[in-house]
Amino acid sequence: MWFKNLQIYRLPAPWNFSPEQMEEALQSQAFTPASSNELLRQGWDSPRGNGKLVHVVNKQMLMMLGTEKKLLPSSVINQVAKAKAAELEEQQGFPPGKKAMKELKERVADELLPRAFSIRGNVWTWIDPVNGWLIVDAASPSKADDVIKLLLKAVDKLPLESLRVQRSPVAVMTGWLESDEAPYNFTIDQDTELRATGESKAAVRYVKHSLDPEDIRRHIANGKQCTRLAMTWNSRISFVLTEQLAVKGVKPLDVIKENETITYSDDERFDNDVMLMTGELAKMLADLVEALGGEAKA
Repeated sequence: MWFKNLQIYRLPAPWNFSPEQMEEALQSQAFTPASSNELLRQGWDSPRGNGKLVHVVNKQMLMMLGTEKKLLPSSVINQVAKAKAAELEEQQGFPPGKKAMKELKERVADELLPRAFSIRGNVWTWIDPVNGWLIVDAASPSKADDVIKLLLKAVDKLPLESLRVQRSPVAVMTGWLESDEAPYNFTIDQDTELRATGESKAAVRYVKHSLDPEDIRRHIANGKQCTRLAMTWNSRISFVLTEQLAVKGVKPLDVIKENETITYSDDERFDNDVMLMTGELAKMLADLVEALGGEAKA
């Protein structure tokens, strides 16, 4: 159990909202399977399949947003509607008009929906009430938004904010590359993207490629700035920092081996993974915020 992507939000630290309060709040938005005529259903699901919506390890809360989506491609709707339109034309002697065709497609979609295949997905969320972190394991802000919207519906007056820092991630990452010097406790890895800010939108990407300081400085001198940078924290976790202050491609390094050398039951292994992950990521996030000049206060 390791989050691969971190969309980062802030809560008061400490946040005095108990797991029992959270469990009760989420019940109103609990996941239930989609009905035959629903295209999408979302709700809070049990992280461990035991009926509980909040899994707690060492005060850390783990939650999971469940999603069920029906697969009904527009190409299938159009194909069936086209065949029905041909039948109508043969019956009435003229093709259906634009409005009639739109209504026909809507009827076809309604008819096909109960037979559509469903796919299930989950988005994990971690709340650290001790240090005030709320982290959504989502690669895109839109997926994180789904979690936050449902959480705001469930928890009245949730004191949640996006993480804001004193210095622009783009400016800071560009400075690290230009000086060829990473902040304390971090090293720069071999993946990065530099993008021009002008109309040209020129970009250069390094993928598993050594970053030659002179080449990098030449790109920066030509107006490019760093928008993505692969880094390693404390020789323990590698990740990519983006211009939107998201952390992607999280990979535990030697730290995970500490947990693999001992035999656990499935439940024990899961809880130990969660304890290890949350402890390490909380420290990494604190160092990352410090490297970006500290938090920006309202």
